[in-house]
Amino acid sequence: MEKTNKKPIVAVVGRPNVGKSTLFNVLAGEKISIVKDTPGITRDRIYADINWLNWNFTLIDTGGIEPDSKDIILSQMREQAEIAVATADVIIFLVDVKQGLVDADSKVADMLRRSRKPVILVVNKVDSAKMEPDVYEFYNLGIGEPIPISASNRLGLGDMLDAVVAHFNEDELAEEDDDRPRVAIVGKPNVGKSSIINKLCGENRVIVSDIAGTTRDAIDTEVIHNGNEYVFIDTAGLRRKNKIKEELEKFMIIRTVSAVERADVVVLVIDAEEGVTEQDAKIAGIAHDRGKGIIIAVNKWDAIEKDDKTIYRFTEKVRNILSFMTYAEIVFISALTGQRLNKLFDTIDMVIENQSLRIATGVVNEIVTEAVALQQPPSDKGKRLKIYYTTQVGVKPPTFVVFVNDKELMHFSYTRYLENKIRETFGFKGTSLKFIIRERKDDKK
Repeated sequence: MEKTNKKPIVAVVGRPNVGKSTLFNVLAGEKISIVKDTPGITRDRIYADINWLNWNFTLIDTGGIEPDSKDIILSQMREQAEIAVATADVIIFLVDVKQGLVDADSKVADMLRRSRKPVILVVNKVDSAKMEPDVYEFYNLGIGEPIPISASNRLGLGDMLDAVVAHFNEDELAEEDDDRPRVAIVGKPNVGKSSIINKLCGENRVIVSDIAGTTRDAIDTEVIHNGNEYVFIDTAGLRRKNKIKEELEKFMIIRTVSAVERADVVVLVIDAEEGVTEQDAKIAGIAHDRGKGIIIAVNKWDAIEKDDKTIYRFTEKVRNILSFMTYAEIVFISALTGQRLNKLFDTIDMVIENQSLRIATGVVNEIVTEAVALQQPPSDKGKRLKIYYTTQVGVKPPTFVVFVNDKELMHFSYTRYLENKIRETFGFKGTSLKFIIRERKDDKK
């Protein structure tokens, strides 16, 4: 298929600890990648939209390439980087002037040469003019003219970006708004979030390991199902605060919240063997407070011994613990066997549709008028709540404004009553509803 109206993709690759994440963060304008002195801290590739002059492109940050490593994480990082290279239109090959040219750089250069992609050789940490003569040894890589930069000091970045965009095709400037549904996969560590995405897209796009906390960054993965495109956001697992000993864990929590903010639908993955925990409820609360579509995916359902009432008992427990979001859809799946993963797509589609559902003002007011007739609004000290009219003013989540005579009289319980009446008619499964109460003093009209 031809690439039409699609942003060019640029991958930043290189050995661990040469400054890829620092460069990525400077270009992206925010701390998206985790930056730390420990080699291999950026474990998965992550994406950011970059603008340079008239050009828009997607930048991919990758885990460092260790060509000969047998370590399970480092070897999978190498595989991730290779996938990123295969995906990219242009590659930024980053090396470190302070470490000088090392054998591993030559091996990475050989890999990039085989990709037959345009490669921009960038020498990082050239913090002053006196270091520039040290750049020349990188000509020995035989991969083009090295461009000196200092990512931390923001030196030479313009020359580097000019070299990158020189390889773009003019027709790739055409771009449409990205209206693909964004689905965040959230949950505690080791509940199977990465395994679900791997099963959905049919390739190891996300590192899967038995080591808790393997997925350290939120990453975007495109998945096509029945001709429809989706963007799945895999996130670092959220842990109890008393278990957070490294500052890395703080990044994970921030990133989980950030991923939820970016998503249309949030899939909360729960371990069927462990059941719903307090931490699951906290993660669900993040999505609920932000008005996202919510699906609870009970993973590892194949590992549970069942009778004809198991699924009903488990559903009841979920509803009791997550009583603040009874609207959430529940699906029982297995990432290992692929059980009911197609059902997950159907549920995502339904939730997205409900998130964008609009109801005509006349119809909303008919429902509210009938609800008021069935149950009188509350009163206080002889003054009774009057509801003048209700109208829907937004979607994602569906948002309603209720005009009343006195906001203080609109108790939470009555708002919930009206919400339930609207849901009885239109369902709105999988999405929260937002109500804004406004006073209109002039009730004579």
